[in-house]
Formats: sequence, C-alpha cells, structure tokens
Amino acid sequence: MLLKEYRICMPLTVEEYRIGQLYMISKHSHEQSDRGEGVEVVQNEPYEDPEHGQGQFTEKRVYLNSKLPSWARAVVPKIFYVTEKAWNYYPYTITEYTCSFLPKFSIHIETKYEDNKGCNDNIFDTELKDQEREVCFVDIAYDEIPERYYKESEDLRYFKSDKTSRGILQEGWRDTQEPVMCSYKLVTVKFEVWGLQTRVEQYVHKVVRDVLLLGHRQAFAWVDEWIDMSLDDVRNYERKMHEKTNIKVWLEQQEHSTTNPSSLDDIEIHDKAST
Repeated sequence: MLLKEYRICMPLTVEEYRIGQLYMISKHSHEQSDRGEGVEVVQNEPYEDPEHGQGQFTEKRVYLNSKLPSWARAVVPKIFYVTEKAWNYYPYTITEYTCSFLPKFSIHIETKYEDNKGCNDNIFDTELKDQEREVCFVDIAYDEIPERYYKESEDLRYFKSDKTSRGILQEGWRDTQEPVMCSYKLVTVKFEVWGLQTRVEQYVHKVVRDVLLLGHRQAFAWVDEWIDMSLDDVRNYERKMHEKTNIKVWLEQQEHSTTNPSSLDDIEIHDKAST
C-alpha cells in the first residue's frame, strides 16, 4: 500500500468550486473519450448517508487500455475498464477505483475542501490515525504537465478570466491571490502482487497526480463557462454530457470492434473480466 496526500490550491472559493468541479468532470470526461475509450456513466443519482447526509452517487466505467504502459497492456484484455464509484457529500467526497480483472488492485481517494492555502496539517487526522504519508503540493500553474495534455488556452501562467478578473497566476500566487481554496486528497493505492507492488503503486500515483493537475487546471481555465451556473444548471449540463459521452464511447467501440474483430480468446477473456 502506498499512501500520499495531495494538496491542490485554486483561485476560487469552496462554494464556487462545487459548480466548477461538476462542470469540469463532465466536460473533461467527454473530451477524453475517443477511439472507444473514455468514461461511460452507469449510474448517477441522489444518495443519502446516515453520517454525511444528502449526496450524489455515481458509478462509471473508465476504458483506458491504450493509456496503460506496455508491460500492463501485455496482460490485460483489449477491452479493459476500471470501475469508478464516487460518493459526493460536498465538501467531502469519497472515490474508489477497482478492476475485476485485477482483484488485488484498488485506489481509494478521500477529498476535503477548505477555503485556505493548503495549510491545514490535521485535516485527515481522524482517517489517518497513526499512518504516515507523504504530502505533495500540486501547483496548477507552474507544475509540469504531460505534453499530450497541454493546451495554450489552459496555461494558467497566461490565462485571465474575463468574468472574475482572476489571473494571470504569477509565481507564488497562492500567497497573493484572493480568494484561495484547497482540495485536500488522501490517496491510497494498493496492488498486492509480489514483485510488482512497488512499481505499480508508484506508477499509479504518478498517473493520479497528472490527472489531478490537469483537472484542477481545467476547472479554473473554464471558469468563465460555469461561473454563472446554478447547481440545477450544472446538474442539467452534467446529464446532457453524460448522455453524449456514453453514446460517443459506445459508437466508437462498435466501430473499433468492426474494424478490429476480436479473437474468440479475447472475447472469452473480456466476458470473464466483466462477470
């Protein structure tokens, strides 16, 4: 098991990010869905928890075979997905990732949002107990992003919001920008396979960090698109984008299966993995 805490600050308030987060996830999922891969929304409905109260539960399938390293692609089915389950009790969320094909693999993410600069060292005291973890600050403007994800319009070193007048983010912006909020994310990665555990857990944390960096960059880069939305507005947008994304993934999977028919062995493996 490898445990890390990520702290990602943004020039927003926690209340603003409630809308921005939902907008970003929906738009990002649609953008990243191509070649039959991406995010299929299986379930999205209200959920009530006796401890955390009213929230939203979502279940998704994340298809990502081509995004795996070569050594991983060699041992997984050609049609491969990870199941994401999320419970959103904003400003507290829980997200879990599992894969039926890899039963010893899981990712568990607990997130808390606060209006500060990432200075709360005790935010996960109850969850952590005596567990040690590495704390990693992620700078949405100046941390290096993988080249395949870079877009000039999302480069926060040069972006200024027309509607909020926030930005451009200069070096050290966390100490000068108002408002500032922080996403605190406690991420546990488990891959309990002897000989591969350390390598896989370190690789997965690198992927998680890249995804967190990209998502939070986009949330602010797209702020002018969502800042005027109400919660009802963004929920309607979310439903429409989920429908479009599901259709996009399904159609491209059909096209891919027609042009690249699977062998009987591949089909059998996929069926077993889906059971």
